[in-house]
Amino acid sequence: EVQLVESGGGSVQAGGSLTLSCAVSGYTISPYCMGWFRQAPGKEREGVAYIDSARTTDYASSVKGRFIISEDNAKNILYLRMNSLKPDDTAIYYCAAQLSTYCFDAYRPGRYKYWGQGTQVTVSS
Repeated sequence: EVQLVESGGGSVQAGGSLTLSCAVSGYTISPYCMGWFRQAPGKEREGVAYIDSARTTDYASSVKGRFIISEDNAKNILYLRMNSLKPDDTAIYYCAAQLSTYCFDAYRPGRYKYWGQGTQVTVSS
């Protein structure tokens, strides 16, 4: 059984940092595309960042230069380091996994087969 479990969310002031973790079991993340998404109240789920088997990464324009996606393959954990947080970053953050080596339609939620339960990030001004 594949499970993705996010942790590391919380409440921070604007300008602060958080690191989200996504522990994966039943599935080895290194050969596949992994992504982070977020969903704010009343808004659609949006892609934040992804990493593929070649360690190619990409970021949504709203987070580029502030967020970093990475993996610890030995621990099978996906990370999202979030710096210079803004109130607009407030959302539930989800990790997700595609069953493909490279990320196709990487910011489309429907492309991802497995999802975590989400972790809340709240940024106050």
